Amino acid sequence: MKPRDLTEGPIAPTLFVFALPILGGNVLQSLNGSVNAVWVGRFLGEQALTATANANNILFFLIGAVFGLGMAATILVGQAMGRKDDAMAKRVIGTAATFFFGISVAVAALGLPFSHHLLGWMDTPAEALPFADAYLKIIFMAVPFIYLFAFLTAILRGAGDTRTPFLFLLVVVVLDIAFNPLLLFGIGPFPEMGIAGAATATFIANGLSLVALVLWLRHKRHPLWISRHERGLYVPDWAILKTLVLKGVPMSLQMILISAAMIAMISMVNEYGVATTAAYGAALQLWTYVQMPAMAIGAACSTMAAQNVGAGHWARVEATTRTGVIFNFLMTGALIAPLILFDHATLSLFMPDGSAALPVARHLNHIAVWSFLFFGVTFVVSGVVRATGAVVPPLVILGIALWGIRIPFANFLQPHIGVDAIWWSFPASAVCAMLMSLAYYRWGRWRQARMLPAEAAAKTVAIPAEVPAQVPSPVADAAARTE
Repeated sequence: MKPRDLTEGPIAPTLFVFALPILGGNVLQSLNGSVNAVWVGRFLGEQALTATANANNILFFLIGAVFGLGMAATILVGQAMGRKDDAMAKRVIGTAATFFFGISVAVAALGLPFSHHLLGWMDTPAEALPFADAYLKIIFMAVPFIYLFAFLTAILRGAGDTRTPFLFLLVVVVLDIAFNPLLLFGIGPFPEMGIAGAATATFIANGLSLVALVLWLRHKRHPLWISRHERGLYVPDWAILKTLVLKGVPMSLQMILISAAMIAMISMVNEYGVATTAAYGAALQLWTYVQMPAMAIGAACSTMAAQNVGAGHWARVEATTRTGVIFNFLMTGALIAPLILFDHATLSLFMPDGSAALPVARHLNHIAVWSFLFFGVTFVVSGVVRATGAVVPPLVILGIALWGIRIPFANFLQPHIGVDAIWWSFPASAVCAMLMSLAYYRWGRWRQARMLPAEAAAKTVAIPAEVPAQVPSPVADAAARTE
């Protein structure tokens, strides 16, 4: 659970072991959402479920808005660790921690009084609005915990540690699932809070897990822990802060582009009636899990590439890309094959017996699910490219694929082939995105990109001698705990 050097050793097993906890974390988060939806939907009714769906759309947007900032911090820390430059890594962590804390407090302060208006702007159904507002207000209060927890897990991944983030994410999920029924129904000493209880469970789970993670890092004297002698590092370094924003915003915009495209797609699907929309919704449930291996491998490749870019090991960067692409085909293909062979059984999980939507779902799944093989290649290649600081080209490629190919493809061909135009737009845009990504990887200038200006990267901050990175003896350990 210490920082891991990804610049040495065999690439394939190292990448695989490094990616597994990321994949596990993605699965945990999805399962957590599914379990909470069951509690709310089955026991509080459709109004409560509608309320959480609307409020969670805002939460997902808020998380997506800082996704790129976390990725930028991950890459900066990864490059510093690859150069064996702990001082630079701590400079990044100090500046990013202050920045994330400031943003999280501002979001919470602005969101609390305006939560009702935000839900109104989304046309939340009137009967669900009071439930959604009660839920969202508590979610806004939890934002500082959610943002800071995401920040800490991001910098740990940059340092080569994915197991610690996974274990503490497991704590979040277990606490959230455990507190949900207790607070929803007022079991034992807990108050009966209804829909607000679901949000309070999220608040408690993230708050307790964040405190536990901070205490664990301090107790273990983690090499990247900023001690009281180094608190000056929390004063923002403006060159690093500028990089976090300039490099992070394009990566966050990718999440926004994806969300907007999904809204546009479901708007087209809605025109074909309830059965088609239900079929599409069932397929989306499966696709959430199909894309997880590619996302995990892509994130792992980005961190491994960042460390090797920092170390100047370009041959390992190239090998990381090749290995990531192969793993994507193996792992994603291993999920797609049974979903095609046993599609009747898997899709039936999300709809009643004899549903008219089932044959529609099977048909569209056969056409579109293969696109995630190509999506995975793009995700891996883009992750490696971004590790150098080239963050705008992947954004442009994604924008072209979604808004220049997928949406127009579906719109223009519907008069000719009907709803199948929507389903075929997925593989068409995925293949084009893959080809554009590979072309940029082969001929683009991403290898010359930089995260930090040369003068900022050269700046060093001495770590005080009296604060060792690792405590050498029990006596020193006892002394350190008097801080």
